[in-house]
Formats: sequence, structure tokens, C-alpha cells
Amino acid sequence: MRDAFGGTLVTMAMAAREAMRQASAALLTSDSTLAQQVTVRDAEIDVLSRVLEDRIFDLVVREQPDSEDTRALLSAMQVAAHLERMGDLAVHVARATLRRHPVPAAAPELAEILGLMGGVADGLAGTVVSALADGDVVLAGRLDRDDDVMDELHRRLFTVMLSSDWPLGVEAAIDGALLGRFYERYADNAVDVGRHMVRLLGDPRGL
Repeated sequence: MRDAFGGTLVTMAMAAREAMRQASAALLTSDSTLAQQVTVRDAEIDVLSRVLEDRIFDLVVREQPDSEDTRALLSAMQVAAHLERMGDLAVHVARATLRRHPVPAAAPELAEILGLMGGVADGLAGTVVSALADGDVVLAGRLDRDDDVMDELHRRLFTVMLSSDWPLGVEAAIDGALLGRFYERYADNAVDVGRHMVRLLGDPRGL
């Protein structure tokens, strides 16, 4: 059953990666045009999620899968849900750029850390794409470890904003906290994709 939805998941993962790439670039350059393009990627992910769901329901009705295949199908739906959330989080980053435009949403004091968080998010999403495309359980298992880098950057972000010499006030700190949360949640969803894959890839009929 892998062939019925594996390609769709890979395409969703690629779109979720590109959406956050665009959102991060827009954030750091205050590019409203690029930020608006992120919604196009997210719409693509939403459509693909509905297509995958329809395929799964069709398979269940037509083939009445056994318990192992049913488990794989349900996990595929869960993976799709996490990929859809990743796209949504990229949109949140893009909307922060649009909301503050033409003023940069990323304060200069936070831009370096947010840029690093964007890079880690891209790396995690790239790992998701490769793991899904190749059915690589080892690669999927690395996502949990690689997420530690994002967690550390998130802590650094708050250290800067909560320091006694933070110069920009509450509003800029709230923007920074929200952006940091979007990146952290993006990474968490990538890790969740990996965990679903690890649970299934031991079974040749899984993802």
C-alpha cells in the first residue's frame, strides 16, 4: 500500500520545506511579496492532504485491509496531518512579516538566532523529505536528535529577550517569542513524522 500514498507524502514534505524556506527568507529581508507566496505552498499542502485522505478511505472501502495495513494507513494520515501543520506554521511566520511590513518583524537583536532557527527547520524538513522518499528508518530516527539544536536556539532567543539590557520593549519581545514558537513547533512536527516512520518502517508493508 505504500505506493498508494508514499509519493503524496513526499510531495507534501517538499512543499512544507519550501514554504518555510520562503517564510524565513521573507522574515529576514522583510519581503512582503515572498511572504505572500507562502500561502500558495500551504494551499498545495492542504489539497494534497485531502487527496491522500480520499485515497485512504477508498482503499479501506475497496480492499478491506488487514490490521497491519490499517495501521500503516492511519499512520500515513497522521504523517500528513503533521506535514499540514508544518505548512501552517510557515504561514504564521510569513504573516508576521506581513503584519509588520515594512518594519522588519525580526528585530536586529534576534535576526541572527531566528536565521539559525530557519536553517535548522530547513535541515529537519530536508531530512523528512529524504526519509520519506527512501524509506530510511535510520534517517527518520535522527530527527529527534537533530531537534535538540532547535531547542537550544529557542532557549538562546529567550535569554536575549529576557536580559536586563533588552532595548526594544514588550512588543518586539512578543514578536520574537511568537516567531521562536513557530519554529520550535515546526521542528516538533518534523520529529513527530520521524517517530511515526520509525514505528512503521520495521514492517515492509509500512511507510
